[in-house]
Amino acid sequence: MNKWFAAGSDHPFIMFGISHLVMLFLFGLGVILLLLNKKHLVKGSKAHKIVRWMLLVSLLLSEASYQYWAYAHGLFTTYEYLPLHLCGIASLIGMISLLTYNKKMIQINFFIGILPAVIALITPEIPHGYEHFRYWKFFIHHMAIPWTGLFLVVTTSAPIHFKVMCETYCYLVVYALAAGIFNSIFHTNYLFLTEPPASFPALKLLDIGLGYQVNLGLLVFGVFYLLLVFYRWTQSRRRSENYGI
Repeated sequence: MNKWFAAGSDHPFIMFGISHLVMLFLFGLGVILLLLNKKHLVKGSKAHKIVRWMLLVSLLLSEASYQYWAYAHGLFTTYEYLPLHLCGIASLIGMISLLTYNKKMIQINFFIGILPAVIALITPEIPHGYEHFRYWKFFIHHMAIPWTGLFLVVTTSAPIHFKVMCETYCYLVVYALAAGIFNSIFHTNYLFLTEPPASFPALKLLDIGLGYQVNLGLLVFGVFYLLLVFYRWTQSRRRSENYGI
């Protein structure tokens, strides 16, 4: 147990190894089950309550256990283990949304919680394999984040449209400015504003042209728009099904 919860591990994570592919399969299966069973997940139903609390507990325990692990090993002094990355913020907003069903929180969580967490699942920034706590925390947490975003949009009437997308993007720009100041003071790399993650070297291409931070901002706007297109497509499919087209 002590080895499993230790600061380090002798078993490194292997990207696209068996343990990684299994987690990607489980994530995809969860997305499919959510979308196929949306009619049974209506607010107030027993299934809705079960999924809602399972997601909330997963998010809460993942974040709390990770903070405890960092505290237990004296890692807080590096300022690198705070929930200030986009997935960490999405996790916190997801928990609030599951508790309150606040429309604005659900809309924000849709844009910042789904695709960024999916990218993190595909290109994990973790050093340890499945023999270590951080492996399980990472995958459980980063699967629960987009599942929460999908669950809330599918089971509530919170509208997603271009104005909401732009508003969320403005919030993110303001947060990025604050994160940039924090990074410069404490020599951290939240939101990967200083440099791209080692697990996603393709982002180094953003250093060409206007500059890394500006290109990163344009990329995020494009990602937000893709999410909006995806939402509109699912809505059109739903209308077609309702009218028997």
